[in-house]
Order: sequence, then structure tokens, then C-alpha cells
Amino acid sequence: MTQPLITLTTDFGDESPYVAAMKGVLLSVDPAARLLDLTHEIPPQDVRYASYFLAAALPYFPPQTLHVTVVDPGVGSERAILYAEVAGQRMLAPDNGCLTALFAERGPPTNVRRVRASRYFRPEISATFHGRDIFAPVAGHLSLGLDPAKLGPSVGDWVRLETPAPQQTKDEIRGEVVFVDHFGNLITNIPADMVRDRPQLVRIGRRMIRRFTWVRTYAEVQPGEVALLVASDGKIELAIAQGNAARRLRAGPGTPLVVLFRSLV
Repeated sequence: MTQPLITLTTDFGDESPYVAAMKGVLLSVDPAARLLDLTHEIPPQDVRYASYFLAAALPYFPPQTLHVTVVDPGVGSERAILYAEVAGQRMLAPDNGCLTALFAERGPPTNVRRVRASRYFRPEISATFHGRDIFAPVAGHLSLGLDPAKLGPSVGDWVRLETPAPQQTKDEIRGEVVFVDHFGNLITNIPADMVRDRPQLVRIGRRMIRRFTWVRTYAEVQPGEVALLVASDGKIELAIAQGNAARRLRAGPGTPLVVLFRSLV
């Protein structure tokens, strides 16, 4: 039987030895493990970024893929480590809210367990490197077929990030930027199906944008022009064709965005 795929997502950076150490421990437990790096460039300790990243990426993997996430500002504290299953995927992650968006969009999760069975950890546990000493060996044992029930007790509650919901009235939708991609595009929390009419104005932070184009693709506007469109995740996106909207508009995660369906005289 083909070994299940194991993905790794961290904020360790590609230049550090930490990811290599995790892989070494994991492969020492299961030498046949199939490993795939998703990213090690999550901004340091940015749990919200990790939450968005996981929700956007994990649903497209083969069933029973094991996703190991180590974005863990609470490492060494009393924070728990979770094993969970949702939409055919398996997760191993700190209980700090990094699974919030995935659970909200693909949940509810099943078989959620608090990882406590130290016999599956390394003998010595560093207070600052649970990725190597707990996550990696546990992932190796799961790859070998360990029953998740042996990891620890089932739980029905876990840390959830507060996630603002967009607000809609007759004339406008109020949301906010939740993610800035590599191109500087501003992805919001406003679902595309909330936008039933053609927007007339957009306000990002304190800046009112009167000149923009509501488009389907980036190619429909000239370089440097502002575009409002539906992102690949089905949310409203504010972009600048062949430019960086985040930099030019001085916006980022948490910046309010209002879509108006009326002209202001």
C-alpha cells in the first residue's frame, strides 16, 4: 500500500535547519514516508495568515493526506496540540486557531483529539522545538498506521480565531482585507455572491476609490489600473494590474474595505 502523503507547513524559513531536523526525525520513524513542503515562509508567528493559507490549500489534496502545521508562538506553554480530520484530510497542528478557517469552510471536523501520548514523542522534549520533538515523530507514527485514538482524548472544543463577518445594507457591503498575496492583491472576507449589483465606489481604509473597473480577469484593465474582481477563493479582491495594491493603497490584513452601490454627490 502506498504510504499516505505528509505535508509540512511552518514559519521556520527556508534557510534554517529546523525543517531539515523535522524531516530527519519523521523519516527515522517511517523511512518510507512521502513528504511534501507546502511552505516554510508563513510570516513568523502569524496564526491568521496560517489559517487562511491552510483553508485555501488543503482541500485540494488527496484524501487521507496528513498535514503537519507548525506555526506555534505558544510552543512550550500549556497550549494543546490537536489531531483532527475534516473533509477527508487529516491535520496535526497547535491548538492556537490556525485551523479556524479550514474548519469554518470545510467542517465541522471529526475525530478531534488532544495529543498527549508521550510514548510517540522523542525521549527528550525541547521547550522551544515541539516541531522536531513532538509533531515530527507523531506524524511518522501516523504514517505507519497508528490509530489516532491512541494519541489522546477526544475533545469538542478548541481555540477559534475571531473572524469578522461582512455586513451588508441596501447601499453597501462592509468587510475587510484578510490576506495579501505575493503580488500585493488584497483579498477580502466578502463573498462574491453578496455583490449582486455593479459597484460604484470602493473605500479602502480612509481612501475613496472612484476610478476602478469591475472585471473578471486582470487582463481586462491596463497596467496600473485598479480592478475589483472575484479571487480564486470566491472572495472579493482589490488589485492593481501588474502592480502592488497593498503597497500603493497602504493596506493589509485588517484594513476596512467598503463596496458602495451608490454614487456620492
